[in-house]
Amino acid sequence: MKTDNKVALVTGSGSGIGAATATLLSQNNMNVGINYSSNQEGANSTAQICESNGVETLVVQADVANQSECDSMVEQIIQKWGRLDYLVNNAGISVFAGGTDLDTLTDEDFLSLYQVNLVGAFHMVKAARMHMKADRHGAIVNVSSISSVTGSGSSIAYAASKGALNTMTKSLARMLAPEIRVNAVLPGVADTSWWTKGIGENNHQTLMDAFKEKVPLQEVCSAESVAETIVWLLQGAKHITGETLLIDSGTHLITFQP
Repeated sequence: MKTDNKVALVTGSGSGIGAATATLLSQNNMNVGINYSSNQEGANSTAQICESNGVETLVVQADVANQSECDSMVEQIIQKWGRLDYLVNNAGISVFAGGTDLDTLTDEDFLSLYQVNLVGAFHMVKAARMHMKADRHGAIVNVSSISSVTGSGSSIAYAASKGALNTMTKSLARMLAPEIRVNAVLPGVADTSWWTKGIGENNHQTLMDAFKEKVPLQEVCSAESVAETIVWLLQGAKHITGETLLIDSGTHLITFQP
């Protein structure tokens, strides 16, 4: 079936930034492919919210670390709607280890994080690129992190994987032009369940409060505010590609005072 509605695919859209992005895309009259690896309940909830906005959805379980599953997911999108305009590579994982803790991280941690956070995005682009090129106005947004430029965050392995994602974003932007624009967003600390799951609810709130006190805008990013930027990069920003955009309430402006 061929649809006149534009179609977006958001990986890891069962919660957090992915769910907020899928919801906002549906509010912009787009049909949405909703992907999950293990959070089926969350993905179904996202789909219900999107459908309440009058669009169609397709919920697909797939592990982005597996190329064949990525290929199958995109093929299901094409079979349902006959097109794919936008791709948001949001699926990601981490290991929570302190910035001075090298012993917690294993080789397997590094490899699994790279396989999902970096290679997973590459798999999705390989699966989607020819379909997205057909319209000559495709756009991809990779969800990176401020950790990619600060080297801090949940773990060294996570920061390194996101730094590599930034570099790949630039490479893909050059390679896929002029038909497809490729950009990345780099959220700072965001008030989402990702932190709660990683460090616990009490520590999460402590982190949010400390963040608000220190950053210039005195606000914490929300999943919705990050989603707004992602959707703008997809639908607007017609002359922007290869960009890595910080969404951090000015965290990068903080300096030590003498």
